[in-house]
Amino acid sequence: MIDVNADLGESFGRWTLGDDDALLELVTSANVACGFHAGDPSVLRHSCEQAAARGVAIGAQVGYRDLAGFGRRFIDMEPQALADDVIYQIGALEGLARVAGSRVRYVKPHGALYNAIVHHEEQAAAVVEAVRSYDPSLPVLGLPGSAWLRLAEEAGLTVVHEAFADRAYNPDGTLVSRREHGAVLHDSEEIARRCVRMAVEHQVEAVDGSVIEVHPGSLCVHGDNAEAVATASRVRQLLDEAGVQVRSFADAEELR
Repeated sequence: MIDVNADLGESFGRWTLGDDDALLELVTSANVACGFHAGDPSVLRHSCEQAAARGVAIGAQVGYRDLAGFGRRFIDMEPQALADDVIYQIGALEGLARVAGSRVRYVKPHGALYNAIVHHEEQAAAVVEAVRSYDPSLPVLGLPGSAWLRLAEEAGLTVVHEAFADRAYNPDGTLVSRREHGAVLHDSEEIARRCVRMAVEHQVEAVDGSVIEVHPGSLCVHGDNAEAVATASRVRQLLDEAGVQVRSFADAEELR
């Protein structure tokens, strides 16, 4: 069994980013923006309503307060301020999810925050404390081997290891910076095949040709790529053909 997630709710006002409604037909978990890196209340409410209607788990995708930079620029924040921002974002999305007849069921950091807390112990601890303070039953999604997941597990949170369908990997298991050529993959067939390999063989090839061992509970397909819907569709098709059950980790967690 494996989960397929995508980043949604990233449109803003008159600017549209991604085809959220189409992606929600294909994914099992939706990482919905919380208004700090992307999204506005109307966009986020629509995303929550559409996810709820399809039985897709809603996750709070929390990030730095950086609309202009789409949350992809590191901000050197005080831990308390970062924790407060994370709590604020989860609470805001929770309200919209409840109005839609659902609720926030997990937390996933976005962009620069996601990458920063792979190694940044202080910020990782702040995000952990925010989730623990808000609702310690919420699972958290992140990169295997990160300070974020280690500290979350130590705090008693449920951690879910994530792998990326359309991002290139460094030999140490971290993601290749988006500033580097080839950091984002675009070939739907290649992406789908590597997803099956990660789900079945627990392997992914790094940019230098080395093989990294992975045990993902969730696969991320980025919703802001032009090929996102076609890619997610092909990923689902090949996973089905390989006999892999696609199901949200949030559903599985609640059945325990």
